[in-house]
Amino acid sequence: MKVITRFAPSPTGTLHIGNIRTALFNWLFARAQGGAFLLRIDDTDAARSEERFVEAIRADLAWLGLAPDEEARQSARFDRYQARFDALVAAGRIYPAYETQAELDLKRKVLLGRGLPPVYDRAALKLTDAERGQLEAEGVKPHWRFKLDHAAPVEWHDLIRGPQHFEPATMSDPVIRRADGSWLYMLPSAIDDVELGITHVVRGEDHVSNTALQIQMFQAMGAAPPAFAHAALLTGAEGKLSKRLGSLGVEALQEAGIEPQAVRALLARLGTSDPVEPFVEMAPLIAAFDFSRFGRAPARFDEGELAQLNARIIHQLPFAAVAERLPAGMGADAWEAIRPNLTRIEEAGDWWGVIEGPIAAPPAAEDADFLARAATVAAGLDWAADPWHALTNALKAETGRKGKALFLPLRRALTGRDHGPDMAALLPLIGRDRAVARLRAR
Repeated sequence: MKVITRFAPSPTGTLHIGNIRTALFNWLFARAQGGAFLLRIDDTDAARSEERFVEAIRADLAWLGLAPDEEARQSARFDRYQARFDALVAAGRIYPAYETQAELDLKRKVLLGRGLPPVYDRAALKLTDAERGQLEAEGVKPHWRFKLDHAAPVEWHDLIRGPQHFEPATMSDPVIRRADGSWLYMLPSAIDDVELGITHVVRGEDHVSNTALQIQMFQAMGAAPPAFAHAALLTGAEGKLSKRLGSLGVEALQEAGIEPQAVRALLARLGTSDPVEPFVEMAPLIAAFDFSRFGRAPARFDEGELAQLNARIIHQLPFAAVAERLPAGMGADAWEAIRPNLTRIEEAGDWWGVIEGPIAAPPAAEDADFLARAATVAAGLDWAADPWHALTNALKAETGRKGKALFLPLRRALTGRDHGPDMAALLPLIGRDRAVARLRAR
């Protein structure tokens, strides 16, 4: 059986870091199993769904390198939902209910006040045909509930959480369709999983109770449920899901200079027994992806850790992968020289400015004679070889300077900085004429 996973966002907004993690897990598992990854746009809510968010979701997945093999849209499948709905109504597994939201809220409040679970009392099932007819004659339109079978517990083996057990009698019959005819999430999602051949549903642990309900929907449709894997939710550095984390999406990551490889490398390993490593390529993440490595404790997401991982990723990126994002004229040699000092690719422009000049170096009156001599030595060097070591060796022999006293004045005069890339790599890029001029200017 070919493995097929799905990522099913609603186009009512952009993806956030939790959505991205779910998409990544589904993509990685499908690739690890030689299967397919499907993007399902859950756009049944016509009032809130927007096409610009559909495009944004596609663009975000493309940036992350998580291209789907197929795409489906729920708005194109309403006829399939209606056919299944009619069949389940005829089978007595879906029934109309006429309570208003205010009436349901009151029932819930009374039950909670008595210390009882707020489970729907199935009052709608007790209505006679005449009573239902009267309500509809008065213009009351029903919403529709799926009737749970209380005869046996709902059980499944979760690929992450292990054995799961739910008693249906402790759960309310879920509303699956509103009075205006629009669909809620539960039934259309189950129908799609059946008809699109989804074999594995990978999502957050906040959906565990939904799974218990949907398993009965699969059974009512005469279909075998897919396998389920419910991952522990992300928490922020402060120990809970913050508003910041809940709104952290691709646009914010891009603005922070975060590379997609860093996002993938971090999220793929958070909550697992595997160490987070700066993998540029997907292959190691795919090869190691295994639900048995996932724990049940909340997965801690730390933006500081992401930033550090991002720097380690950048230090591995080849020139070809970043060339279009570098300043005009900057070549592979310059990229190789400055890459180890970057935390964001955008910082390459700063170091290109150091190479090209002009630079503003701090005054160094006490080093004026030393730098003047350095200018003279530099002018006479063979710049086709290793000018930095030739310059420092000559100055060390002439002046007796060594260590910081030797290197720091030269770095400051040549770059205007106290720290930076290896001068042996940087000085040839600065070149003889600029280097001599900078040394003489001090």
